[in-house]
Amino acid sequence: MITLTFVYWLMGAYFAALAWRGLRDAANPRRHTTALFWGLIALLMFAAEHLPNKVVGGCVVVLAVLAGFGGLGKGRYAETTGEEKQAESLRLGNRLFWPALLIPAVTLIGALGLKYVSIGEQPLLETKNLTLIALTIACVVALVAACRLTRQTPWSGVEQSRRLVDSIGWAALLPLLLAALGSVFEAGGVGQAVAGVVRAVIPVDNAFVVVMAYALGMALFAAIMGNAFAAFPVMTGGIALPLLVQHHGADAAPLAAIGMLSGYCGSLMTPMAANYNLVPAALLELKDPYGVIRAQWPTGLVLLACNVALMYWIALR
Repeated sequence: MITLTFVYWLMGAYFAALAWRGLRDAANPRRHTTALFWGLIALLMFAAEHLPNKVVGGCVVVLAVLAGFGGLGKGRYAETTGEEKQAESLRLGNRLFWPALLIPAVTLIGALGLKYVSIGEQPLLETKNLTLIALTIACVVALVAACRLTRQTPWSGVEQSRRLVDSIGWAALLPLLLAALGSVFEAGGVGQAVAGVVRAVIPVDNAFVVVMAYALGMALFAAIMGNAFAAFPVMTGGIALPLLVQHHGADAAPLAAIGMLSGYCGSLMTPMAANYNLVPAALLELKDPYGVIRAQWPTGLVLLACNVALMYWIALR
């Protein structure tokens, strides 16, 4: 049976490759600290569950110190010339998008179809983490497809992703860290504290007002934390479940799905979502570092208003 451990090992192998290539990159003035950063992440992916909690915590502290004091740098990468890139672009055209489109397609097929596949009495994929494992398989399939399409090797994919990851730096880990932070907040009782504040300031018997509080709270908390994953356990555990599901009888599935979309609206409007809003501006060398946010915030507000209406109409119908 393929379990989530397979996913962690695959990610560990990838980060170990980043560390090894980074260490050997003499053009990177911070190659040792860059390699240490990615190497520690590889270690945690391989063995965190077998290490003492204090050791894992120490690794996280070292990662924070390396990121905070500018320990990550960029080096030299194996790249084709501008003329070669232009020629490949003309040859491949829109076929370049095919591998990326394979990821959601294969994930959907795996999540819906492979759950029925078993070897003997054991399911092929671990059922409780089916979607994550299917997503990992989809990424591997997309990598193979991209290599065949571009006539490159998988190692070329690793090398070019190293160039991108080194450009992004520590911000590449923000989704993972913020999602974990949301779980920490929920375990610390932040959700219940939020519920208490909401009960004190809004009429909880008015379903529409509570829906607005949940949607706006998701957007606001996501804007503060920089990620909807961090906001979701807090706002859903504090407002959606006790006030909308239990008190008003809302349908939990569409409520949670639209609530997450409301959080994404907040992510469109905040510099705290650095990996979404600031990093692209840096990679594209925009003159305005907040140009992405300025282009997105009107769309975010319109979508948030639509989410409030959909949440009230669908989840509470």
